[in-house]
Amino acid sequence: MFVDPTTLHWASRRYLMTRYDELSREYGRLPDDARRTDGKRIFPRYNVVDAMLVEVERLDPDRLPGVDVVAGMMLAAAERARSPFTEPPHGEVEAQVMADERRLFAVQVRHWTEQPDLRVDAVPYRRVLTPEESSAWRTSSQRRWGARDGCWHPMLGSSVPRDVLVLTGESMWEDDAVERVRRVLRELGRSRVVELREYGADYLLDVEIVAPRYTGPEGLWTDEHHDWIAYASHEGTVAFGGVLSAGLAAAWPAVDSWLWPGWPAHGHA
Repeated sequence: MFVDPTTLHWASRRYLMTRYDELSREYGRLPDDARRTDGKRIFPRYNVVDAMLVEVERLDPDRLPGVDVVAGMMLAAAERARSPFTEPPHGEVEAQVMADERRLFAVQVRHWTEQPDLRVDAVPYRRVLTPEESSAWRTSSQRRWGARDGCWHPMLGSSVPRDVLVLTGESMWEDDAVERVRRVLRELGRSRVVELREYGADYLLDVEIVAPRYTGPEGLWTDEHHDWIAYASHEGTVAFGGVLSAGLAAAWPAVDSWLWPGWPAHGHA
């Protein structure tokens, strides 16, 4: 093998992320009636691609083993990666297309390993947390912020503190909002963020790709300093606490236009 382990890992992640985006967009363009027919050839594909990506991202990019080991782990992900969405029972078509996606990824991995001059653009850091890490982060978010079962304000049933900024969920899809969040964190000197989801994988990721949005599973975000938190809920809210709340309120001139309608009359601090 000629390629270095970092390049091989980047190539694998980039391929799977790109493939997932392509397939999910293709599925999203289908009319509702076509999803019951043509969708059977697309929906299982991006589910198995997502399962492979999760397995690939269990590796820590900062501590990769040798290229032979990395290549073996990529091929193992191609062969065995599973999720609740890839489990039987399947029809013949679904099983065939998932097997095809596994084969396509394995072929790519073998191709990359034979290229001594392979060049791939760097991919931002993202690693799946171990179960022990996830449990520890959930415990610390409960202890520090009062998060319960992955929920935070305004879903706790108690009054929202004055220093918690609650916006509509739509705000994170408009007005360059996600970049504003990243900018505040960068200015605080933060480089990596923990993302805890209602279901699916939890991550440690680069601040450049943090996006506190509701995407199906609810999400909590924080970091090792424990001085800020973000929470995106299924009820159309996104809440910020600590130094992130203060930073957004100070640096986002139009933030009041995105306040959650249930916001207390006294407004944020």
